[in-house]
Amino acid sequence: MTHTTQETVETEAGPARITWHTAGKARLVLAAGHGAGGGIEARDLQALARVLPGHGVTVALVEQPWRVAGKKVAPAPKTLDTGWRGLWPALTRPGPPVIAGGRSAGARVACRTAAELGAHAVLALSFPLHPPGRPEKSRAEELLGAGVPTLVVQGGNDPFGRPDEFPDGPYELVEVPYGDHGFAVPKRAPIGQDEAVTVITDAVVKWTGSLG
Repeated sequence: MTHTTQETVETEAGPARITWHTAGKARLVLAAGHGAGGGIEARDLQALARVLPGHGVTVALVEQPWRVAGKKVAPAPKTLDTGWRGLWPALTRPGPPVIAGGRSAGARVACRTAAELGAHAVLALSFPLHPPGRPEKSRAEELLGAGVPTLVVQGGNDPFGRPDEFPDGPYELVEVPYGDHGFAVPKRAPIGQDEAVTVITDAVVKWTGSLG
C-alpha cells in the first residue's frame, strides 16, 4: 500500500515541494526531478511513482522552486542545482540510500550533483545529450562525470539525443522504442503508449533491484 504525502522545503532558490510515494518497507528512495518544460505530471515520473513503491522503493517527486512559484521558464542550471542541494537533507531523512534522478534538465541536475551529495546512484530519464539539431553542443561530460552507478532511459527518437548518439561510458542505457523526449510513441508505432511506459518501469525495477 503506497502512502502519499506532500511537504514544502525551503531552499536558497525558494520553496520547493516533494510529493512522497512511500513504500511499506523501503530499501531505497528515488528522488526524481522534472524537466525544464513541465512538472511532475510527466508520464514517466507518474508511472514510476505508481510502480516502484510495490518493489520497496519510495519515490519522491521533486518540484523545483520555479515550478512551485508558478513560473513558466526554468532558471539557469546553477540555480536548479541550488534548489536540489537544498532539498537533499529532506530526501535523505527517511534513512534509505537515495537515488538521484530526474527527466531531461532534472537528469542533468542529478548527474552534476551526485558525487558531491553522496547519491547512491543516478537515474537519467531522457537525458538531453545535446540541444535538438546541435550535436556539437554535447553534455556528455555531465553524464560521464556522475561518478555513481547510472541508468539512462532514452527514447529511440529523442531529438535531444538518440541512444546511438551516446558515447561509451560507465552507465547502462535502455531504449524506449520509437519514444520521443517525453516517451510519447507515434500512433503508427508497433508498440502502444502503455507498452512504452512499461519498458521504462520494468527497466527501473530491474535496475533498482540490482543495486546493493
